[in-house]
Amino acid sequence: MSQKTRAEGSARERLQAQRDKEKARARRGRQAKVAAVVVAVLAVAAGIAIWATSTGGDKSTPIAAPKGATGGDKPMVTVGRKSAPSTLQVWEDFRCPACKQFETGFRSTLHELQDNGQLRTDYHLALLIDGNMGGKGSLNAGNAALCAQDAGKFRDYHDVLFTNQPGEQQDRYKDKNYLIELAGKVPGLVTEDFRSCVHDGKYNGFVQKSHEAFQSGGFQGTPTVKLNGKDLLGDQGAHMTPQKLKQMVLDANKKK
Repeated sequence: MSQKTRAEGSARERLQAQRDKEKARARRGRQAKVAAVVVAVLAVAAGIAIWATSTGGDKSTPIAAPKGATGGDKPMVTVGRKSAPSTLQVWEDFRCPACKQFETGFRSTLHELQDNGQLRTDYHLALLIDGNMGGKGSLNAGNAALCAQDAGKFRDYHDVLFTNQPGEQQDRYKDKNYLIELAGKVPGLVTEDFRSCVHDGKYNGFVQKSHEAFQSGGFQGTPTVKLNGKDLLGDQGAHMTPQKLKQMVLDANKKK
């Protein structure tokens, strides 16, 4: 077995192990929420007043969407030509270590396929780590990425965020000034409009709506990656490689 093959196998195993950890945390988070609901019901039965708030805000209030993004029930940002014959659907969280592993390992292949018109990638943002670990880094980073979309620099800033991702338990991305500092790595991104967008949380509602779609979609964890509807990182995710993904896209496109 060559060194390259061993390295690829090790990387796939790490990605699968990290996704398994995220699934376990998600299950614990759901169990905690169920327990909280039970406590609330018992409190109401005892005559205790319970006040509840929705993270989604007023449902009648229109949700702001960045330029070129798609709203609706499954908000997303598309990278690549919308006319591309194949579509990669990605659900991810900027604080998610497994998402970083996927983006780092597959980045050059995705860029190549996007740039030559073979593939479009629809990015959906989730708040899984904020929910499991606490904090606001997933939300604030997601909003900042959408602010970058307004400037036509979503992909560049998206890659910067994953390259500089802090440790899972460090909620560094809650610091909006730090997010702006990282934006300095993308030429021309840091403007007054971008700063205001980040500090104001202009697209928080868009990110939260996307997360609601993630929750109701029955997904097992982040990243969830589907090529033309086929789950690439499910039970067989450990066998997926950038080369295999590229070949799958090219083979699918020949049939269209």
